[in-house]
Amino acid sequence: MSTPTKPEIDPPTGPAPTELEITDLVVGDGDEAAAGATVEVHYVGVEFDSGEEFDASYNRGASIEFPLRGLIKGWQEGIPGMRVGGRRQLICPPQLAYGPVGGGHRLSGRTLIFVIDLIAVR
Repeated sequence: MSTPTKPEIDPPTGPAPTELEITDLVVGDGDEAAAGATVEVHYVGVEFDSGEEFDASYNRGASIEFPLRGLIKGWQEGIPGMRVGGRRQLICPPQLAYGPVGGGHRLSGRTLIFVIDLIAVR
């Protein structure tokens, strides 16, 4: 499978959601990710309020692989059901990302948008 191209994330409009928002941008036709699976992904993350990119695996030129249980809750809840070859957008409110303001992470208290390309499930 060829490496997907880095997605552009349009600046959001309106207020930040208070619940996880899951949008399939491309529906894959490969294996389905299950809760607790190990996934290989490419992704881009931006802050909802500013639209500023804070992280992207594409910028490092390599996908990453990790078990879902080790990730933020928004990913643990938002990736299962996704199929390899798919591209999904997750909008994660703070309680499903890095927690409330003062949580000790530079992104604590922020609503985050991720666009995730699922490359493989193990």
